[in-house]
Amino acid sequence: MTVTSMNSSVHVVSPDRFDLGTTQTPGSERRAAIDPALGIPSAIWGGLFEVKPGSRTGVHHHGNQETIAFVLSGVCEIRWGARGEFVAHAEAGDFIHVPAFLPHMESNLSKVWPFRWVVVRSTPTPIVVNLPDTVWPDAGTVPPSDVI
Repeated sequence: MTVTSMNSSVHVVSPDRFDLGTTQTPGSERRAAIDPALGIPSAIWGGLFEVKPGSRTGVHHHGNQETIAFVLSGVCEIRWGARGEFVAHAEAGDFIHVPAFLPHMESNLSKVWPFRWVVVRSTPTPIVVNLPDTVWPDAGTVPPSDVI
């Protein structure tokens, strides 16, 4: 039987307390919900991620962190690999796993609706390493589709 410390507590974090102070990637917005900066001691990080209609993120990776995301709304294209040569699509209800150190980029396939994810990372403070678009020669030319 595990005994929990009397100092442990449940934290409920409302959207008005989400923190934009985390490192951002061009084209997207990350909002921390479970983060040491919010006074919540945790071995993992959690927050929201959004990409506006018709936008894409820059090429980036998350260092030694693994990422799990749940798509709340929208449709996105995820590219990854040494040159962005691999592609997958995700929509509301899908889970996504991004391994540590994997360069990737997300594109919003809608010109009308943003896509939103709930994101959990494997360390308490998010790691974001933004890479120059020149690491993928065609990164700046990947246009969103007219999906929605």
